This record gives sequence, C-alpha cells and structure tokens, in this order.
Amino acid sequence: MKLIIRLLVSAAITFILAQVLPGVHVDSYGTAIWFAIVLGLLNVFLRPLLIILTLPLTLLTFGLFLFIVNTITVLLASDWVNGFQIDSFGWGLLFSLLLTVITYLLFREEDRQQSS
Repeated sequence: MKLIIRLLVSAAITFILAQVLPGVHVDSYGTAIWFAIVLGLLNVFLRPLLIILTLPLTLLTFGLFLFIVNTITVLLASDWVNGFQIDSFGWGLLFSLLLTVITYLLFREEDRQQSS
C-alpha cells in the first residue's frame, strides 16, 4: 500500500512540476503515473548499475556526478513514456533535483520511523 501511495504522490509531484517548469511537458495525470512507474523501475534496475559504472567519476567529483546519473535516469524515463517530454538536459537536471528534494521532504519522516 505504501508503494502505491508513494507512486501516486510522485506522479502528482511530477504533474505539478510539469505545470511549473516551462521545459517539462506532460499530457495528463495518467501520463505522470506511467512516468512514475517507469522512473521507479529504472531507479531499481538501471540506476545502481550506472552508479557502479561511474564510481570513479563520482568519487572524483565528490558525489556531484550522481546528479548527472539522476538526470540521465529521468531523461530515459521521459523518452520511454509517450506524452511526457523534457526539452533539454538542463530542464532534466532541474526537474530531477526538484523531484528528488520534494519527495525526500515528503517521505523523510516515514523513512525515519521505519529505520528506528
């Protein structure tokens, strides 16, 4: 149940960010839900592989390269979902940063309670 709630909240944040950011376009809330599903799957399967492959560069940049890995993941998800488009890498970077920060702020208390 928590997974579905996180998915719907992530889709809502995605939809709202697409309304606020001029470089991010989404057709409907349903499209945002599909985007959240694809992004979640990429975060589970592809992102760890990208982190391992880029570990030397991540260490060299003191972890800042992880922002690029997040952006690549978001751009891949936007390519795979019809009706969701990000105009450029810069918009993808800003979108991924905002999406990460907002979801972290919304779910941090829940994550703290689970780890205790």
